[in-house]
Amino acid sequence: MFSKSCEYAIRAVICISQKSRNGERVGVKELAGLIDAPEHFIAKILQILSRKGIVLSMKGPNGGFFVDKRKSKISLSSIVLAIDGDKLYDECVLGLKTCSSDTPCPVHREYQEIKFKLIDMLEHNTIENFNDLIERGECFLKND
Repeated sequence: MFSKSCEYAIRAVICISQKSRNGERVGVKELAGLIDAPEHFIAKILQILSRKGIVLSMKGPNGGFFVDKRKSKISLSSIVLAIDGDKLYDECVLGLKTCSSDTPCPVHREYQEIKFKLIDMLEHNTIENFNDLIERGECFLKND
């Protein structure tokens, strides 16, 4: 559904936000280990997220990435749009350029329902929501 970059970005922002709750900052190497992702890939993703203002960074010995309290209230859709763009919202699931309600692809109608539910989930869930679930032990970010 999402690109690998987007999957890592969502996991990274949630993890950084969790650490930020305690006033901590996270370096690329530590973050890669925490979310089980390649370090070089995470570094590139964090550059994008930083440019888009989703995560903040500070240089120096106590530096690293962090999320301020306001940014923890952003929706998952902000991350998806920053990394994958709006293709989830606009493009055909089969990649057809002419797919629409007037000229549907074979899975258009069934996928529309799934797509609308997914978009609703992305737009109505914040990073903070997922941090709360993780803190209560109701979900996790890393395969052990």
